[in-house]
Amino acid sequence: MDKLASMFELEAVKAKVLSFGGTALAAVLILLLGRLAARALAHMLSGVLERSGTDKTLVRFLHNLVYALLMVFIVVASLEKIGVNTTSFIGVVAAAGLAIGFALQGSLSNFASGVMIILLHHFGVGDHIEAAGQSGRVIDIQIFSTVLITDDGTRVIVPNNAITSGAIKVAPEPARTAVPAIPDTRAKDVQAA
Repeated sequence: MDKLASMFELEAVKAKVLSFGGTALAAVLILLLGRLAARALAHMLSGVLERSGTDKTLVRFLHNLVYALLMVFIVVASLEKIGVNTTSFIGVVAAAGLAIGFALQGSLSNFASGVMIILLHHFGVGDHIEAAGQSGRVIDIQIFSTVLITDDGTRVIVPNNAITSGAIKVAPEPARTAVPAIPDTRAKDVQAA
């Protein structure tokens, strides 16, 4: 009888090991295939944005953001497949996201303003602007700030939120006047001599 009971116990252990092995294999497949799919989707998004003429800085940022968000979902799905209760994990991630959001409130505001500046094209690199109490020629528009060069050559870095929260004066491009070409008659005189 003991032999029969131990045999059933051994069969139950084998079944559990095979079941868990299959579950673990499925979780690893979800992780690997999900990672490939996340990369493909992020690259596809980048390609669409680049073809539409979106700024490269914004394209890179959105690529990384989409990839990271998809990977969070894939890891959660993989852990759920193994049998880990992910409800508390999702709660911790949400709480951490909220805390990070509050901590980076100013930076996120600058980021959103930078995206608006890039997408709306109110001004571009090379334009002379007056915004946030500063005046100068725009030499770079970054995600969090805009870099100006003043008339005296001073480099000024202005937070994007300060630019978009007030009036922006964009100086008109200087009128280009055509300079008439004056023929050079000296060369003919030298050849004639």
